[in-house]
Amino acid sequence: MLVLDTGSADGTPELASTCGAEVHHIEWPNDFAAARNIALELADADWNLVIDADEWIVSGGEKLRRWCMGAARLGLLCVHSALPGVAASDMDRRNWMGRLLPRGVRYVGRVHEQPASALPRERIELHIAHDGYLEDQVARKRDRNGPLILRELQDRPGEPYLLYQLGKDAEQRGELAAAGGHYAAAFENAPQNAPWRHSLALRHINCLRKNENLLGALALAEREMSNWPDSPDFFFLVGHLGFEQAAADPLNALEQWLPLAASAWERCLEIGERPDLEGSTHGCGSHLALQNLAAVHAKMDMITRLCA
Repeated sequence: MLVLDTGSADGTPELASTCGAEVHHIEWPNDFAAARNIALELADADWNLVIDADEWIVSGGEKLRRWCMGAARLGLLCVHSALPGVAASDMDRRNWMGRLLPRGVRYVGRVHEQPASALPRERIELHIAHDGYLEDQVARKRDRNGPLILRELQDRPGEPYLLYQLGKDAEQRGELAAAGGHYAAAFENAPQNAPWRHSLALRHINCLRKNENLLGALALAEREMSNWPDSPDFFFLVGHLGFEQAAADPLNALEQWLPLAASAWERCLEIGERPDLEGSTHGCGSHLALQNLAAVHAKMDMITRLCA
């Protein structure tokens, strides 16, 4: 184990040393790719598994040795991010990231860095837990990523992936109007086959919802529906749009909006969980959809009784 410390003040280097890691120190270079690449140079290994200080292996470690006996390729592992205010067993967000690298592969990008390689990318059933999105963690790094993304955009103006990340950063800071603008700009030029487009679509629609533009969110969801016919996360969000529009338009609630919500959450259960989708959230294809479906049927029954 090799640890590159970039200025932590939480005892990470000491903890790593007691676990037998080789610990190195550098000043934070304001560049995530640069820091990762220094660690890779120090490791000088045939294969490198890259894990941050707020991450840990939860399953699949036994698959690593066999994987590394195979051909050179990039390993995409599943990072499960805990969400604020939610028990991890009930709901977490899943992202597939290139973190298992053969010798010679390096990262690019000051922030939200990506491995730069023409090697094929394959998923390995290695699962990593991540608690970096919890409130106490986010508060300490709230103003860190935005300036780095803006600097990167100076070199790559209009890059949709960076605009998507800028939207996420603004949304995390509660700047919803700015986030919506960044998501819209990213959405215009995002490649249809980009692995992060599923997450972008969900965030763009949900940001319209948070900005109280339910009709705009519904219109965008209708345009996007053919792209995500098997995404429980997409239909889970559509269900929320219908349920909330029912409150905004009570005259059409029973005939239009509540049935839309019910059918969307029923579709979630038909699809089931899809952990393979980038940015998917555990529960959208199972217990969360079932809870919401029960709530919308109760609402429909209550309105029917009141109107009888």
